[in-house]
Amino acid sequence: MTTLDTLDAHLSGLAAALLPYRREAQRLASWGSELAWTLARGGRLLVAGNGGSAAEAQHLTAELVGKLRHDRQPLSAIALHAETSALTAIGNDYGYDEIFARQVRAHGRPDDLLLLMSTSGTSPNLLTAAHAAHDTGLRCWAFTGPAPNPLADLCDERLAIDSPDSQVVQELHLVSTHLLCEYVDQALPAALAARAPAGPVRAGVEVVLDDPDPEVQAR
Repeated sequence: MTTLDTLDAHLSGLAAALLPYRREAQRLASWGSELAWTLARGGRLLVAGNGGSAAEAQHLTAELVGKLRHDRQPLSAIALHAETSALTAIGNDYGYDEIFARQVRAHGRPDDLLLLMSTSGTSPNLLTAAHAAHDTGLRCWAFTGPAPNPLADLCDERLAIDSPDSQVVQELHLVSTHLLCEYVDQALPAALAARAPAGPVRAGVEVVLDDPDPEVQAR
């Protein structure tokens, strides 16, 4: 196989997944709105994945805590694999299947959101985390490969990439990460302006708009 054959084969697989992806990805707009309102009310997003999906989970949290395009206040998002001391301690003491679930129980609060990323949808540590989310009162979303799969079935909602190639699945998960952040940024101003808690807001959380006008600032 030549260099161009390899390139064309990969691009053909990506192109084949784009049309079904476009239909599937429409849910990201509603996810972005829900996430923006959750974060504006003092909630947080927890994210987890393995391998390449772990890297994409950390990419997502970086865009939310930092920024995607334009400056705004930091948003609370935690990649559960990034706390290496906790991760290895939990794996050593409780088993690898618990590395995310125990952190969900530690950090998650009712009405927070958990996003789990997996190309296969079968990783035991992610399935255990989804169960922990349900027990703790978190809503649980999934980015997966083709559905049905166990993780998609366990989560409240899922975005499933219809491709047999795990590389294509991860590439479209990255596109989904960027789109989700775009939708969050679009919905965030209205969510911050409303500032009406739908549930318990964590003590010490301060919501401040970029607008210096004191009439539209909240502390």
